[in-house]
Amino acid sequence: MDEVWKRAEIESPCVKLCVVHSEARICVGCYRSIDEIAGWSRLTPDQRRAIMAELPARASTLTKRRGGRMARMTNPER
Repeated sequence: MDEVWKRAEIESPCVKLCVVHSEARICVGCYRSIDEIAGWSRLTPDQRRAIMAELPARASTLTKRRGGRMARMTNPER
């Protein structure tokens, strides 16, 4: 790889599963907000570190889907 393309910066947490959760408004793959994703390349290393530190806690804020077959099987009054 050419030395020009090597950078000493924090890599993106993107896992190429880019779907925005409709309620939480964060990506279900990397847990970043749309604004964080869009501005990632302009953030300082300290700003990126701060976001990266918050990401694990964001995963628990996503609600699970309640529809589909499993919901019907566990909730028979539907």
